[in-house]
Amino acid sequence: MNEFLSRHLPRWIPDPFVFALVLTLLVAALAMGLTDAGLGDVLGHWYDGFWRLLEFGMQMVLLLATGYAIALSPVAGGLIDRLARLARTPGAVYALVLVAGALFGLVSWGWAVLTAVLARELARRTSGVDYAYLVACVYLSSGSWAGGLSSTIPLLIGTEGNFLIESGVIDGVVPTSATLGTWVNAGYVALYLLPVPLLMLWLRPAAAAAKGFDDLRDDDEQVPRSVEEEAERTRLDAACLSDRLNHDAWVQGIVAIAATWVVVRHFATNGFALDLNIMIFLFLALGLLAHRTPMRFVVAMKRACSNISGIVFQYPFYAGIMGMMMFSGLGAMISEWLVSQATVQTLPLVAQFSGALVNFAIPSAGGEWAVIGPSLTQAALDLGSGLPEAERQALVARTALAAAYGETSTNLLQPFFLLVILPVMGAGVSIQARDVMGYLVVPFLLIYAVTALLVALLPL
Repeated sequence: MNEFLSRHLPRWIPDPFVFALVLTLLVAALAMGLTDAGLGDVLGHWYDGFWRLLEFGMQMVLLLATGYAIALSPVAGGLIDRLARLARTPGAVYALVLVAGALFGLVSWGWAVLTAVLARELARRTSGVDYAYLVACVYLSSGSWAGGLSSTIPLLIGTEGNFLIESGVIDGVVPTSATLGTWVNAGYVALYLLPVPLLMLWLRPAAAAAKGFDDLRDDDEQVPRSVEEEAERTRLDAACLSDRLNHDAWVQGIVAIAATWVVVRHFATNGFALDLNIMIFLFLALGLLAHRTPMRFVVAMKRACSNISGIVFQYPFYAGIMGMMMFSGLGAMISEWLVSQATVQTLPLVAQFSGALVNFAIPSAGGEWAVIGPSLTQAALDLGSGLPEAERQALVARTALAAAYGETSTNLLQPFFLLVILPVMGAGVSIQARDVMGYLVVPFLLIYAVTALLVALLPL
């Protein structure tokens, strides 16, 4: 089945940008058909929403660029060399990437960039690896983030003064011990560390039919110079002050030490609290230290930024879709309709389905929770009104966690976040999102089904 889907689905899956355009038209039509908003209102909501996620879009760009720049450093190259010795067969490459990616994802979804760099280098050094399938493994492994330290929805409802508290939906925070620290979440994490890798090993293409890295490399691609070599080529013929500043380590070293101090102070003050800003700043500090001189860092960042156009121009379109759903009331209407027939037993399943469905239009856990979170949380409080207070809070936590799992699961069917992986793995290689998506359908079915059993059957 996996090979059948990978062969035939590319005929039906358009470019991620076309996917965004189709969703824009679909959500606009639904907003006009199901709410009181007219065409002018919907267009206004689209425009207003277009700018609401610019900060997050820029965070994604910087996270990708700074993470990739680290991977281009000699230090990272040495680490990858050592890891490559552990994987000398295609099966070992897939397994290493899936497990490493899941572990990276538990720290932050942004570390998928590091998984992509590792996978690319392993594919270059190991014959018989199907490159499109390996891209699918990288993308799939990052889904563990919903149960990890940077899981947006559990962290949001565990934050003082969050929008649910300010709007009066809940009285206080829901601690992460009630979400990320539960047996349900332990089961979710374990899913990515054992069953998912075993499934992908079972489904892997035969080595004889695999299209590897060299098979997909662009014909006109030349072997690039190292970062150090390219940086050295910028020197002038005679010694001068500008070259001393460009190629000496002391200026960048001082800034790198200052950035490292900021990161250390953050963790000393806040504990191991991760968000996108501190993750980017950490990557920045590590990149400055790893490349040592300003010109080497400039070359690395230039290469890292060379293929991120998809994120830059596509994410505002999804922000516009979110604006139409939020401001027209369409998102709340869908969520309220889904929860209207729910019971205490079925609400987590409804929350999971809601998260999975709305994620197609709003591929941002925080933005999605802003749309569906209030109605799901209120439903949990109303349905749990006859339960002891501890179980009532547990139902709220389970509902939020289920929505987070659902939101993450349909990333496997929604090509947008592949744009975080493809700039790294697609550089100099002829590969598109549609070449990868067919390999993700069967894993999606497994993950969604097992997650549904976890959130529905394990006691509160």
